[in-house]
Amino acid sequence: MIINIERRIYVYDDSRPRMREAKKQDPKSAALAQDGVLNPDPEAVRDLLFVGNPFFDAKDLVQVRYEMVRRHQVDGVAISEAAATFGVTRPTFYKAQSALQSAGVAGLLPNRRGPKSGHKISAEVIAFVADLKAASPELTTSQCLDAIETRFGVKVHRRSLERALARKKKRLTST
Repeated sequence: MIINIERRIYVYDDSRPRMREAKKQDPKSAALAQDGVLNPDPEAVRDLLFVGNPFFDAKDLVQVRYEMVRRHQVDGVAISEAAATFGVTRPTFYKAQSALQSAGVAGLLPNRRGPKSGHKISAEVIAFVADLKAASPELTTSQCLDAIETRFGVKVHRRSLERALARKKKRLTST
């Protein structure tokens, strides 16, 4: 009788990347994040100023963008080289350059994303709804939405109209 005994040796490779451990954010990074100017990829910044000088912080998005544009305009570095050195694309460089020329350093601050205000519910629409409600107080929100679509050709969400009317009412009561 032959008995075949297999022996297996298991080797565990523990060199795989682990999930990021929760790191405490330093106060400056926390402040930059709160203001919306924390550079999402500071490791990509390879400019010498940001490597050895404590004044220059690769985490500060505004400072990185300013120095990138300055490097091209003052030092004469090619745009593609400046963009690569600061870890951004050429379109990002052009956007930063245009923002700096038109609005100064404040132009380098990131803009708020998404719609800036209700683009369908204008002051004219609110005035129209207010007149409708004044003439017929029993009108429902759905009927007002239908009237807005008929008059302005705009389909407005019920909740958007309710919020806009609440803001108008709040402004009237606070004055």
